Amino acid sequence: MYRRILVPLERSGTDACILAHVRELAGLCRASLVLLHVADGFAARHVKALALRESQEIQEDRAYLEACCAGLRDDGFACESILAGGDPATEIVAAAEREGCDLIAMGVHGHRGLQDVFRGATADAVRHRTLVPVLMVRDPARTRARTAP
Repeated sequence: MYRRILVPLERSGTDACILAHVRELAGLCRASLVLLHVADGFAARHVKALALRESQEIQEDRAYLEACCAGLRDDGFACESILAGGDPATEIVAAAEREGCDLIAMGVHGHRGLQDVFRGATADAVRHRTLVPVLMVRDPARTRARTAP
């Protein structure tokens, strides 16, 4: 069903949840994986315009992506990684189109209302900007933490 799955990662605890879910799906479909991290700090958003060298944060982002990809490759998955800078929703949509992905599988936090305004609503923005199907996987650990008394 799916041949190439884009998996945006954010270097948080949610990544383990989405990667576990995508491993199963990619295994069933024999799909290749494209891991994407969008660095969205000031330097990352303006690195092209400012012609900055890679910051320590960018180097850490690149190492994290490569470690995730290496683990997937060790388990027999075809995997590549992309590090981008800028607006996360814009970069995710562009990468899916550029890389020929037929599914975007991303973790979500389950924010509502004002939390989406303050924490961002990347998943919703991606969903509205692309024709590629978007699978949103909620991290159960974060959901429990949010709903616990």
